[in-house]
Formats: sequence, structure tokens, C-alpha cells
Amino acid sequence: MKLITAVIKPFKLDEVREELSEVGISGLTVTETKGFGRQKGHTELYRGAEYAVDFLPKVKIELIVKDELLETAIEAIVKAARTGKIGDGKIFVTNVEQVVRIRTGETGDDAV
Repeated sequence: MKLITAVIKPFKLDEVREELSEVGISGLTVTETKGFGRQKGHTELYRGAEYAVDFLPKVKIELIVKDELLETAIEAIVKAARTGKIGDGKIFVTNVEQVVRIRTGETGDDAV
């Protein structure tokens, strides 16, 4: 099993969720977060004063998939989240040693 962590632009969340649903992935966790990469933030004008916005709003999506669904899930996220502009985000993949469903005690793939 793999844990996919994707950091994307907030307005792309619904599109990513729909795309993942279409490939058979229904469960995910979403966290509103802030950060920056190569874009290094930007400046905004507010009431005549200029402010540096160092951390931009992002959304972090986390989902666990079986190994055979990994590439399909990654492709779905990339397809839905890509705008072609800087700041589209990143996808990180890590191994998951064990999963336990608290309610039933199921483990491994059955718990996903």
C-alpha cells in the first residue's frame, strides 16, 4: 500500500476529487494549508499599502491506495490539478506498513 500526499491549488480540489472518484478511489483526507515553492509568494496591494504574502493557500490531499492503483491515482491527480502555471503543486508517495480500521479491526488491504 502507498500513501499519496498531494499539495495542490485550492480551487482544483473538486476536480481532483471527481477525477479520483472516476477511477474508483473514494476515500481521502483534505487539509487546508499554506506554503510556497519556487514561486516564493507574491505581493498584494491592500488599502494603498503593499504587503508581501510569503505563504500561499494550498490544499493537502492524503489517500492510501493499493499498489496496483498507484499510477492510476497519480495520473488522475495530475490531470485534474494541472493548470500549466507555477504553483500547481507536488505529489509525494510513501510506503505504508500497516493500516487498521478502528471500527472493525480489519487490517491491511481490507482496511483500505
